[in-house]
Amino acid sequence: MGLLRAIFCIIFPPLAVLDRGCGTILLVTLLTLAGWVPGVIAALLLNYEAMQLRRYA
Repeated sequence: MGLLRAIFCIIFPPLAVLDRGCGTILLVTLLTLAGWVPGVIAALLLNYEAMQLRRYA
């Protein structure tokens, strides 16, 4: 995961998952509205997982 994407995960989590699909954006947005920390954690985990999948594909 790049530094810019990690910063997006922390500052505005839904922006960091724009390229992951509608369901992911909705999930992270709802978690961010419920509380900022769950949204950040979800965005970081989803981006880290996507990075791992690209690395081993």
